[in-house]
Amino acid sequence: ILQLYRPTSGTVYFENQNLCNLKGEALRRMRRRMQMIFQDPYASLNPRMTVGQIVGEPLEVHNILKGKALKEKVRDLLQIVGLNPYFINRYPHEFSGGQRQRIAIARAVVLEPEVILLDEPTSALDVSVQKQVLGLLAKLQKKHGLSYIFISHDLRVIRAMSHRIIVMKEGEIVEQGSVIDVLDQPQQAYTKELALAAYA
Repeated sequence: ILQLYRPTSGTVYFENQNLCNLKGEALRRMRRRMQMIFQDPYASLNPRMTVGQIVGEPLEVHNILKGKALKEKVRDLLQIVGLNPYFINRYPHEFSGGQRQRIAIARAVVLEPEVILLDEPTSALDVSVQKQVLGLLAKLQKKHGLSYIFISHDLRVIRAMSHRIIVMKEGEIVEQGSVIDVLDQPQQAYTKELALAAYA
């Protein structure tokens, strides 16, 4: 979707525009509207950058804010995601996994995108921290009108976060529909197996 990897076949449309055809400046402008939160909060943050640099970098890349205004925006955002705003000069290794994922969330929302892709964003966190992070994501979604594409194998998390579900097997869609239709009344054998494994 974000074209970090170019598809070998098929198309990806966003607002009637084929993202697979975008290059250069057009792709850069589109990426401002679509951000990503990665699975591993340890690997997805640059260890040589401070929290302020990590969260503020998208604003600099897209020439939105600089200097004092950028620092104020970063501090405000850190507070919104539940971190001390005066931590901007600290480095990722000084934070827990849950705190690092909050930093990653701040980085993703700083450009006020329309769509955020989340690749198993809670799988590396323990259960209590998972709940906090999911609560934060739900709050941000409601406040900013965000659309999430939430990728996960954890059907409990999917149930908590999703309005609509697509079940995929080996790259193919096998079932899709509302949460109730797919999880409570699955039609396909593969979906039934997933549901049984999740709630066993």
